[in-house]
Amino acid sequence: MMKSIICILLFCLSYTVIAQDKPTKNDKATVEVLGNCKMCKERIEKAALSVKGVKYASWDIPSGNLSFIYNGLKTNVDSVEIQISAVGHDTKNYTAKSSIYNELPGCCQYVRRGKVAAPGQATKH
Repeated sequence: MMKSIICILLFCLSYTVIAQDKPTKNDKATVEVLGNCKMCKERIEKAALSVKGVKYASWDIPSGNLSFIYNGLKTNVDSVEIQISAVGHDTKNYTAKSSIYNELPGCCQYVRRGKVAAPGQATKH
């Protein structure tokens, strides 16, 4: 009898852990996105919101963190990061093409990881 109860409890516990990994309609995520200013904020949030299934996006300038709510049945975090890199902003997992980055306004040209700031290039504080 005790073995049966333990088996049932273990099954329920494992089922709960598995269920938490399934995508839902209101998944939340936070990713680091490199940028500098209010223009970057507008561009990053617009890019995130352009991904089908993203309901809310807010990029915090001081921390560089983009928090968003998305429908995990329609999209995923990678799709959002890819879209953001497509408009010129690097994320932890995706690097924007240099040709797109170079077209950003001067104030939006953040220091890329592993790069030294060019004279007059804006830096993140």
